[in-house]
Amino acid sequence: MITTHAVRADEAVRADELVKVYGEGDTAVTAVDRVSVTFPAGEFTAIVGPSGSGKSTLMHLLAGLDTASSGSIRVGGAELTGLSDRELTTLRRDRIGFIFQAFNLLPTLTAEQNILLPGELGGRRTDKRRLAQVAADLGLSDRLQHYPAQLSGGQQQRVACARALMSRPEVVFADEPTGSLDTRTGASVLDLLRRSVREWGQTVVMVTHDPAAAGYADRVVVLADGRIVDDLRTPTPDDIAHRLQRLGA
Repeated sequence: MITTHAVRADEAVRADELVKVYGEGDTAVTAVDRVSVTFPAGEFTAIVGPSGSGKSTLMHLLAGLDTASSGSIRVGGAELTGLSDRELTTLRRDRIGFIFQAFNLLPTLTAEQNILLPGELGGRRTDKRRLAQVAADLGLSDRLQHYPAQLSGGQQQRVACARALMSRPEVVFADEPTGSLDTRTGASVLDLLRRSVREWGQTVVMVTHDPAAAGYADRVVVLADGRIVDDLRTPTPDDIAHRLQRLGA
């Protein structure tokens, strides 16, 4: 059973003393080392750090895609640790949206079918007005009946964004969402994520290696060796790049 705890209304995601260790004994590697962090509701946060810093592992833990070795994770007050696989699947489907670098679209489904799939799996009735709004805002209105192979990389990523935003999830996790896109297309996706926070009240947590991409966020959390080493408010891309350079990234 999914247990809900009392949390502050402005907390979308919270981690306390989070640890993730891979392996055992002499070969054990601590990817996330006693991280405590809160992601406020209605805010765009980027997680950055050198390669191997634990940023993707941290996001996967927060999103319920990986299991913590110890510590606590709450999404909208729901405690993730200790949930069964079925309960985690339900929570991810109902409360979380995902955007991945590889798009993860089903090739045999149209853009519209890909966008609506999570809701249909959850037994929710399609909100045609919401679909029309999201498609229009993403410039996909005339692409809904196209299959992924008929779409450009940027269009496929916008479909993935629409899928993540369609059901108004409490939080959207984006893992290197612009990593396989050209600069112009990547900027349009980042603009969309920023708009989803400003205009739709979404909470976005994005992992990126790119200081320019992180510069779109309201806040940047910097990781090194599995720990948070800095927490920057409205930094410029230069601020982020300089901080990463000092870490040897």
